[in-house]
Amino acid sequence: QVQLVESGGGLVQAGGSLRLSCAVSGRTFSSSTMAWFRQAPGKERDFVASIAGSGGTVYADSVKGRFTVSRDNAKNTVYLQMNSLKPEDTAVYYCVTNLTPLVFTTPQKYNYWGQGTQVTVSS
Repeated sequence: QVQLVESGGGLVQAGGSLRLSCAVSGRTFSSSTMAWFRQAPGKERDFVASIAGSGGTVYADSVKGRFTVSRDNAKNTVYLQMNSLKPEDTAVYYCVTNLTPLVFTTPQKYNYWGQGTQVTVSS
């Protein structure tokens, strides 16, 4: 069984930064694609970023140039560095995986989800 535990969320002013972490259990971490999604109140879950086992990354247009996804396979941890935060970045952020090398931007393609961490950006 794979478990994902996010941390690092909080309240920050617009223009500030936060770094989210996601600790992953399971021996297949290093070869698995990891991704971040977010869900704002009353909205659907949106793709934010992904990182393949090879290190290749994909970003949503809304976060390009501001967010950076990275991973430390030795620590079974994936990170999301968020800079220049905007009020519209306010959401619950989820760490996800599909335990495969495949990269998708739709939430239905990921079957393992963390509990989520709240990020609130004040104006």
